[in-house]
Amino acid sequence: MKREAEERPLFLPIVVLLIGVVAVSTGATIIRLADAPALVISAYRVGLASLILIPAALLFARKEIMSLSFADIKIAIASGAFLSLHFAAWISSLDYTTVASSVVLVNTNPIWVALLTPFLSSDRLTRMSILGVVFSVIGSAIISAGDFALGGKALLGDLLAIAGSWAAAFYLLFGRRLRQRMSLLSYITICYATAAIILFAIVIGLGYPLHGYPARTWLCLWGLAIFPQIIGHSSYNWSLKYFSASFVAIALLGEPVVSPILAYFILKEAIMPVTVLGGLLVLVGIALAALGESR
Repeated sequence: MKREAEERPLFLPIVVLLIGVVAVSTGATIIRLADAPALVISAYRVGLASLILIPAALLFARKEIMSLSFADIKIAIASGAFLSLHFAAWISSLDYTTVASSVVLVNTNPIWVALLTPFLSSDRLTRMSILGVVFSVIGSAIISAGDFALGGKALLGDLLAIAGSWAAAFYLLFGRRLRQRMSLLSYITICYATAAIILFAIVIGLGYPLHGYPARTWLCLWGLAIFPQIIGHSSYNWSLKYFSASFVAIALLGEPVVSPILAYFILKEAIMPVTVLGGLLVLVGIALAALGESR
């Protein structure tokens, strides 16, 4: 199998990234429809995705995986560990706060990516990119501001979402490093499988049931594995070969614009005026970051 570095992209990276944003935006709503503990949902999301990916990797990327250096394998495993922490914290936050606030706060990772980029990546932030981070984060803060008046339960959910954003920052930065020299299939198979092993170990250790859930929940679990995970996250990881981790992190803030819309139509959650205002600022931030990336 030829490495992707030798291949010309079949699709414009920005289109793939847009597809990823839309696909991942379905995650929060599907999770709310699933009747299972948060950690169980997290484990099955990456676990079922791994069941789909592993046979494909054995068929198309076995030689590459076997030839990977120990250092690259360690980074891929570390990336999967941070992905598991991201899911555990973020999905748990949805039990305490709204979809809008949870999605927005978990996507504050552009801040952490920007701070860590000089240490973990060869990329350098442009002034336009930094301005994009500022606008995006301000927009995110406006969207989530309403929850801080809802009491301790909402605040706990907000804090869990922020913890998820820290983990996501490392996940993106490690992915950026590896995608320069590793094919998408090899990387996501190791990464997702690692996350699945860690999450299932936690689930079993805490005594959560792995079966006995209603049919709708199993449908949701498969939906999470296919849409936000395989299509969504894999689109992000594909884009990391062509964009900096900082730009991808900022682009992902398009998710809070789409998720509340889905929650409105499916879950009947109201869209607050501050969500509209914050969403506009987030879109401005993404546009500025795109300009900085192109330069």
